[in-house]
Order: sequence, then C-alpha cells, then structure tokens
Amino acid sequence: MDTAFDTDYLVVGAGLAGMAFTDRILEHSDATVTIVDRRDAPGGHWRDAYPFVRLHQPSASYGIDGVPFGSERRDTAGHNAGLYELAGPDEIRAHFEQAMQQRLLPSGRVRYLPNCEHLGDGRLASRLHRGQWQVRIGRRLVDAAYVAGEIPAVGPPPFAVADGVRCVPAGALARLDGPAPERYVIIGAGKTALDTCAWLLESGVPPEVITWIRSREAWWLNRRFQQPFELLPDQVVANAEMLAAMARSGSVRELFSALERSGMLLRIDESVAPTMFHGAIVSEAEVALLRTIEDVVRLGRVRAIERDRVVLDGGELPSGPGTLYVHCAAAGLARPPVRLIFEPGRITMQPMFWDTASFQFAMIGVAEATIDGDEARNALCRPLRYWDVELDFLTSFLALMRSSGSRAAHPELAAWARGTRLHPYRDLARWADDPRVAAARALSRASVRAATENLERLVEAERSGASAVPRPNPAAV
Repeated sequence: MDTAFDTDYLVVGAGLAGMAFTDRILEHSDATVTIVDRRDAPGGHWRDAYPFVRLHQPSASYGIDGVPFGSERRDTAGHNAGLYELAGPDEIRAHFEQAMQQRLLPSGRVRYLPNCEHLGDGRLASRLHRGQWQVRIGRRLVDAAYVAGEIPAVGPPPFAVADGVRCVPAGALARLDGPAPERYVIIGAGKTALDTCAWLLESGVPPEVITWIRSREAWWLNRRFQQPFELLPDQVVANAEMLAAMARSGSVRELFSALERSGMLLRIDESVAPTMFHGAIVSEAEVALLRTIEDVVRLGRVRAIERDRVVLDGGELPSGPGTLYVHCAAAGLARPPVRLIFEPGRITMQPMFWDTASFQFAMIGVAEATIDGDEARNALCRPLRYWDVELDFLTSFLALMRSSGSRAAHPELAAWARGTRLHPYRDLARWADDPRVAAARALSRASVRAATENLERLVEAERSGASAVPRPNPAAV
C-alpha cells in the first residue's frame, strides 16, 4: 500500500456515525472516502457489546440507510412480544459488515483501514505492524468518534477491587467459569445494568439472590410508543399528546408526571424521583420483570469492593464469599464540549435533536453533500450534548421543533427524509385516512407553537433555578 495517498474525506471511526455519513456522501456526491478505525472490523462499540444486548428501537429504524435491516416482523415471545423485532449483537455486526463489504467498498471510492490509529494531521499508524501512512485530505477530516461512548462489556471496573473478589464486566457474565455464584450484585443504573438484571431473571436466577446497586433512578422511554409499520398510529397519537402536555405544563416535574401517566415514560421504582434521563427505550414487560428485584441499594456510587464489604459514597454494604459482582458502571453516552459540526477542514459528528442516531448521522452526510456553505449547514444542523438529566430531554426536543421546519423547507434534505427508512414517520402516508392519525396530527399542529414557547420558559426556569414559571394560557392549546 502507498505510504501517502489522497482522499476527499478521512473518516475516523467505522461505527454508526462514520458509516452512516459515508453512505450518504457516496449517494449524494462523487467524493472519495478513507475510513480508519482502531478495531479489526466495522461496527464501533458493537464489536465489544455484551452478548445479551439488544437494540433499544426496532431494527428497521437502525443502521446504514442504503442497506436493508430488520423487517415487518413482530416478536411473539419474551419481553418484546407484540412489538417489532430487536436485533442482537450478531445481527448488528453483520449489518455493518454487509454495509462495508457490499456497499461502501464496491463503490470503488472507499478505502477502509482497520486496526489503525489516526495520529493527527492525516497521519495513520497500523496497530498490527510498523506501517504508517500520510493522508492528503482534499475536503475534510470527519471525527466520527467524538461522541463515542463506553460500554461496560469489557475492561476493568471504575473502582478498586480487592484480591480474591469475583468482579466481572457485563460482557463476561454469559461465559462464567467456576462454581455458580450464591449471590449477584449488579452495579450500575443505566441500560447495561437493566439488561443484565433482565437477562439473569430470564435465565432463571431467582430475584431474591440479586442485589442491584443504583446510584440514580432513571426515566425510561416506553417502547410501545416507538413502533413503526402497523403500530405507527400509536406513536403518532402519543407524540401528539406529548406536545399537548409540553404546551400546558407549568413545570418540568409536572410535565414528566403527565408523560408518566400517559405511559410514555416509565420508571422501575415509582416511589423514587428519577434524576437520570439517557433516552433508553424499554418495554413495560421488562419493567415489570425488574420490579421483582427488591434488594435495591441507593447509597451512591461504589468506591471500592473489599473482601467483606462494599464501600459506597453514602455507606457500606456487607459482603462475603460466593458473591459475584457485575460492574455495569461506565460513562455510557459521551458528553464532550459541543462544537460546530461543520468547520473549515473538519466535521465533528454530534447529536442535533431528539431522534434516532441513525437518522441524524446520515442527515449530516446529506447536508454536507447537498447544502452550500458551512453557515447554512450549521444553521440546519445545530449540535447538542447527549442527554443525562430531564432538562437534556427538553432541550433536545426543543431543538427538534425549532429546526424541523427549516429542514423541511430545504428541498434535498426534505426529499431524503421522506424516502429514508431511518425516518420514524416514514410510513405516515399509509395512515392518511386513519381518523386517529388525522386527529393526532391536528392536535400536534395546534400544540406545536405553544409547546415550543412553553418549553423555552421551562428550560430557562430550570437553568436559572426558578421554582415556578408563569403558567401557559390553556386557550393557546
């Protein structure tokens, strides 16, 4: 291979962000792309995923736009029964492999360098040998790893563990050696911990032998209202009701209570106020299953696991032999400082509004290829940080409402959005004559302006620490 070569785009990262961007660049331009990734195969963090993980949302809404994924098949068993299929890690990795081998590389305009590091300034180095390359970038460096998260499937725990204590990451749980544990202690409050507890319970582990250490209580999105195809009307109706609630609520707490009453938001323990919102999607059956675990410890984060005790921020937990600790504690979604997505010589992949990651990252590729000038691109693609607390959900949903009209007015973006399988409302035309859908769309149109204005007040009040804001005018909804 040449030690120096030219490319229009150097994409750092062969996960969802980098490959979704590249797929749309190929479709909408004649550019050449070089993809470099430190892993041995495409797929990003899915290469490291624990074996029992599943997608949050239906498979048909995920992945690379130009490559089919999922089907109109609903699951008939398990906690996703009645809802559209959720791909597992093997299917997801196969999807990325298919996208690379059957779409990107056959274009003749993509060069893929796995097992390589980007050292900066277009310099690449192999992780397998001493080879290095200098890439002359014609248009931009695309940082597709800027918001790459951490999945606690591999690697050491973020706390001290004494010698002789059995502590494994979630990814090792399905391949345990030695005697079966007498007790499990699950450490973490996010989706990995939820998946781990659910998998243990579904595998026959009695809930009485599971302790769950949760430093925070979380809100979860109800998967029932995130469904395409034949179940899309339920999503349309729920979103309309959410907009109406956003328009009339007098506080963030009031809004979230309304969304919980409607079933859109779930929490495992209804007696504990959530302080975390990562946007993860779960089913009602999962929540019911997880509520069978009664030994829940809320003493903050784990600081150390010693041979006879667990040391936490707010106290200690006795321990003993026969206990297996499963650490599901990791940063999860990355939240680095926000920077412009489009800059001279650089694109930094980041979320832009409340929607699926696949749809957003592909849109950045379409915007790069079809919109003239970074000022115009950045006006339509405004970045934000991944969500962590309730306020983040509101700001990201507000960003969606503010920008959707502008994107709909751009011919190329609008045409792509109407045709892509990644758009959550892609099949809405099928339901044009459905009275429920018609009524919901009318409610959405009547609510969106008041919802936008009220969310702006709620967000400003939350940021300033105000205890209340002027209540919205009910007649505005």
